[in-house]
Amino acid sequence: MAIKYKFVELSVVTDESLETTVNEWVGKGWQLEGIRFVTSEGTRRPTMAFVSFVRDEQPRRPRAITSEDEGDETPE
Repeated sequence: MAIKYKFVELSVVTDESLETTVNEWVGKGWQLEGIRFVTSEGTRRPTMAFVSFVRDEQPRRPRAITSEDEGDETPE
C-alpha cells in the first residue's frame, strides 16, 4: 500500500479552526499526522498552522472505458 499525504494551511489559527479542520479531514478517512505552527518574532501566538494527514491508499488500476462513460448518445 502507498501512503498518501494531505496538508492543510490555516491562516487563522484558533481552537475552532483547528477543530473544524481536523474533524473535517478525519471524517473523510484521513488520520491526523501532526500540526506545525508558524510564529513571528516577538509573539508567541501562531500566525499560521500546517495540519498534516495521512492514509493508506491502494494504487489505482486503470479501468476499461464502457459505453456508460460516453453518455447517453445513441445514433438515430
